[in-house]
Amino acid sequence: MTASGTAGPGAGAAVVTGLGVIAPNGLGAKAFWEAILEGRSGIDTIRRFDPSSYPVRIGGEVLDFVPDGLLPKRLLPQTDRMTQHALVATDWALADAGVDPARLEEFGAGVITASGSGGFEFGQAELEKLWGDGPERVSAYQSFAWFYAVNTGQISIRNGLRGHSSVVVSEQAGGLDAAAHAVRLLRDGTIGLAVTGGFEASLCPWGLVAQVPSGLLTEALDPQRAYLPFDAAAGGWVPGEGGAVLIVERADAARARGAGQVYGRLAGHAATFDPRPGSGAPPALEQAIRLALQRARVLPEDIDVVFADGAGVPRQDRAEAEALASVFGPAGVPVTVPKSMTGRLYAGGSALDLACAFLAMRDSVVPPTVGTREVPADLRLDLVLEQPRELPVRNALVVARGSGGFNAATVVRRHP
Repeated sequence: MTASGTAGPGAGAAVVTGLGVIAPNGLGAKAFWEAILEGRSGIDTIRRFDPSSYPVRIGGEVLDFVPDGLLPKRLLPQTDRMTQHALVATDWALADAGVDPARLEEFGAGVITASGSGGFEFGQAELEKLWGDGPERVSAYQSFAWFYAVNTGQISIRNGLRGHSSVVVSEQAGGLDAAAHAVRLLRDGTIGLAVTGGFEASLCPWGLVAQVPSGLLTEALDPQRAYLPFDAAAGGWVPGEGGAVLIVERADAARARGAGQVYGRLAGHAATFDPRPGSGAPPALEQAIRLALQRARVLPEDIDVVFADGAGVPRQDRAEAEALASVFGPAGVPVTVPKSMTGRLYAGGSALDLACAFLAMRDSVVPPTVGTREVPADLRLDLVLEQPRELPVRNALVVARGSGGFNAATVVRRHP
């Protein structure tokens, strides 16, 4: 499952045995999945601060998360909300997988996460102290709490995971790319278990200032009509926060330790990069999709559902729809965008889509896309709208794009 190969079938396949989710519409995989299938959105007017002076006022906030009681008190002043989300989701994912970190081989487990913005809110608070009270008031923890690699480090330290650990920075594509790197490490025997996923929490005044200049965020004021992937009225995406953690192991190792469940396997991945704007060359998303299918050793007709990137930006949606129609044929596969209920979580978004794909396989159901009402006929999409669609999900494709030209596609399969 890398840019140069495939995870391959059989005992050495990389399987997911645990999930941990922090999302605007649910804490924990169970609550999140129930909300997704019910079409309950976590998108609303931003509440954590007054957004009235900003052109963007709608977000997918994680409002119900209370770290007290979930994390040691000593960690709270050291960490941004993003890292607190990641630590708790890791606890939940390890428990879901039935893994006790203390019983793992000393250097046998690693952490590979994705993040793009790092601890934005922590950094903002320390800048306020710097300019308001002076440098002596700035926390020493600022030296790492803002850093995009901090989640990997804190998860590793808290759980004693001393194997190879790293971070991937490719924006929305990051969750898929991090999982791909985890599979590579498992296949090579570098580690025997990987904690992987992605998180962001940059919905704060400074974080929003950094996002607005892209011109890709919606300025709509109605939360129910703000984020409309593939809709004729689409006007940009809603920024969100949260993400997901996945526990990934070799299938034979999971079997040997008596893993109680296997959600499925990560079967094939590909990452590409778009040509520079104005070059006249086509986008590279279709190439990523075709390579991911090839490396998973599946045909387009084997894919039961696509979890689309669904930017909600008309030109990006059209480019993605054209790539899907080219690979699968016009309306050739059901397509869904469950992030229409959470907002775009950047590095956390594709990790959350992976979690959705595995839950869809487990329950044989495709979650709906909410908000979207009118899909232009020339997009040639079979977009799942309003209600979940029950059907066997044996193979799913997850697609993600990151700002700046990143493309990633991952095929997940039922196991065995």
